Amino acid sequence: MTDPNRQSGEPANPAQGPEPVVSKPYIMPDDPEVGTVESLAREVAETRDKMLRTLAEMENLRKRTSREVADARAYGITGFARDILDIADNLQRALDAVPAEAKASADPGIKAFIEGVELTERSLLNTLEKNGVKKFDPMGEKFDPNFQQAMYEVPDASVPAGTVLQVVQAGYTIGERVLRPALVAVSKGGAKVGAPANGNEPN
Repeated sequence: MTDPNRQSGEPANPAQGPEPVVSKPYIMPDDPEVGTVESLAREVAETRDKMLRTLAEMENLRKRTSREVADARAYGITGFARDILDIADNLQRALDAVPAEAKASADPGIKAFIEGVELTERSLLNTLEKNGVKKFDPMGEKFDPNFQQAMYEVPDASVPAGTVLQVVQAGYTIGERVLRPALVAVSKGGAKVGAPANGNEPN
């Protein structure tokens, strides 16, 4: 319905004023204006920082991948090598079962057989060593729980306590890791030299 009081040519809504003037967005004093040399320099610096961070991450990834590949190459045969150790142990047991006297007096056929077993054992150990698996015998060394497992103690006053007196089973390493600890007997340590027979310390 037309307002009879509105004259011709007047706007429909007299309360609506002219269009507001939009000013430029407020820029913080330390923020350079877009498109200026300072703004472009800041963008270049930020881009360079992101690029350097990306390069550093890629280098870290390359080193980590290289280590993982090296570990896989060195330790990938761990399970297989551990199974092969049973064969090496059996060959050693077969050789240990023949007394030195019996070997010396054996007929040529038996000697050839024993020498064949010894050759097979050496060949097996050499093959393992070529693949990073090494045998170690800690006889006479100080007990090291990182490489040896103590089976029992032997009283012996002639050596310091904790000395390996007997190797029950040889140990093996693969790379820098222990594939199988050596099973050993360790000296318990006897009475001190010069101690009284009853074991009491002198006053």
